[in-house]
Amino acid sequence: MAIKIVTDSSITVEPELVEKYDITVVPLSVTIEGTTYLDSDLSLNAFVEKMKGSKALPKTSQPPVGVFAETYEKLASTEDEIISIHITESLSGTVQAARQGAMLSGRNVTVLDSDFTDQGLKFQVIEAARLAKEGLSKDEILQRVKHVRENTELFIGISTLENLVKGGRVSRTKGIVGSLLHVRIVMELKDRELGVMMRGRGNKTFTKWLDETVEHVASSGRKIREIGISHVEALDFSLKAKEALQKFVEKPISILDTNSTIATHTGPGAWAVMIDYE
Repeated sequence: MAIKIVTDSSITVEPELVEKYDITVVPLSVTIEGTTYLDSDLSLNAFVEKMKGSKALPKTSQPPVGVFAETYEKLASTEDEIISIHITESLSGTVQAARQGAMLSGRNVTVLDSDFTDQGLKFQVIEAARLAKEGLSKDEILQRVKHVRENTELFIGISTLENLVKGGRVSRTKGIVGSLLHVRIVMELKDRELGVMMRGRGNKTFTKWLDETVEHVASSGRKIREIGISHVEALDFSLKAKEALQKFVEKPISILDTNSTIATHTGPGAWAVMIDYE
């Protein structure tokens, strides 16, 4: 039975993996000073330059319900079943739009909230697509995706809270004082909520988090399947994190530019480290 995997463009993933596993990526959109772009329209560098030059914060939008319905209808003409995995509902209405699109299409679609985004979403999507290609059943794939979801950690470092404040995400983030715009913040996305782990002034906050994370991973004894690092103009820290964490995992750690949807809310200088335990 052929199973097709669908996701959305809040995923940060190597293009060659999308092609290899024939994954369908439904794009979110972002509007900058009255002009709307699909996530796929702009490179991250081009987007960040436009964002820096904009008076107002860009506005991100989930894919329309009709786009999901059309996508599912088209795929269902050649595939038996569809598994659609998306950015957590706590950060976007995308998964709800996917559910509505699935109902509208009347096709055999299973929609999942990944509880994550970026490469945290990628871990589940690639695993599902790999297993689908190997011919596993839907139930077997869903069971494995659930395991990946329950064993993933996502940490994010923010260099300025300005974008989070403007975008209204601060109200969803525990422990943030909105006036501290120039404080470095490290957060964890856990149980669909962003919680503050550490705060301070200067990049020493990020270095302290990394040192503590290395110590935690080393002492936990848990085997790691994969680590991913994404960033917005934070390559130096990303390389430092990779160097510190690579010894804990056999698979080479990928460092990727994140997407415009994520960059809109994090702002420049942000990074994310995602760990997938076995």
